[in-house]
Amino acid sequence: MSDTATFTTMRSHLRPFRDYEARHFLWEASEDGRVATLTLNRPERKNPLTFDSYAEMRDLFRDLVYASDIRAVVLNGAGGNFSSGGDVFEIIEPLTTMAMPDLIAFTRMTGDLVKAIRKCPQPVIAAVDGVCAGAGAILAMASDLRYATPAAKTAFLFTRVGLAGADMGACGILPRIIGQGRASELLFTGRALGAGEGLAWGFYNALHEPDALLDAATKVARQLADGPWFAHGITKNQLNQEWAMGLDEMIEAEAQAQAICMATKDFRRAFEAFAAKRKPAFEGN
Repeated sequence: MSDTATFTTMRSHLRPFRDYEARHFLWEASEDGRVATLTLNRPERKNPLTFDSYAEMRDLFRDLVYASDIRAVVLNGAGGNFSSGGDVFEIIEPLTTMAMPDLIAFTRMTGDLVKAIRKCPQPVIAAVDGVCAGAGAILAMASDLRYATPAAKTAFLFTRVGLAGADMGACGILPRIIGQGRASELLFTGRALGAGEGLAWGFYNALHEPDALLDAATKVARQLADGPWFAHGITKNQLNQEWAMGLDEMIEAEAQAQAICMATKDFRRAFEAFAAKRKPAFEGN
């Protein structure tokens, strides 16, 4: 490709992530690279997070902005549990002896993971089974869609260890999912949210049996990945940005966002496919 062509497409900075080699969790991608599955993989301890896994996930989700292949990510845990949160001995105990500069560095790092999940253009789909607690609950909360099994128990249990419920954006994001009063109850009490209650409250999009959960989440991821994925990225961006907008600003922002999508070839492809009564093939341009 010539330098002129590279400049014209502005895609020389993109790279494939299908074969990303994870160190602190599992990373697998579909054959075409469109759907990736990130699995927290310490099942013997219910998949707790460590300083290293926090940092690697933060960096990975940040870098997915530059992915040429990945269009949707499924986030799940191994061995019948999602995640028990921060590892008691590898994170919690060291935090009790740290000075303030190190503590704020840690809390900013964990918050940066949530920012990275929210800002990557790919829809992130949490598949939750069993224990989903503390930072594990935050990862589910930060995802765009959440599916669970009837055995899922989600707890924002920070208050039970003497900390505020204000962790990793919980006081801002959770009320927008389930409402202020319900979020307040969970963040003040630290009690577990059962799967059925979570479905009724809108935290979970649907429930599936354990042997069907990952397939169900992956099916949704595949549908999104094969759909108008450039437009999905616009939708995700607007869902984030419009939290802080008034009505007039929201409508104007969406007018601009939709005009951008209307200028894509995918929009034309969808029309032509509809007219020909066939399924459109979206290419993200």
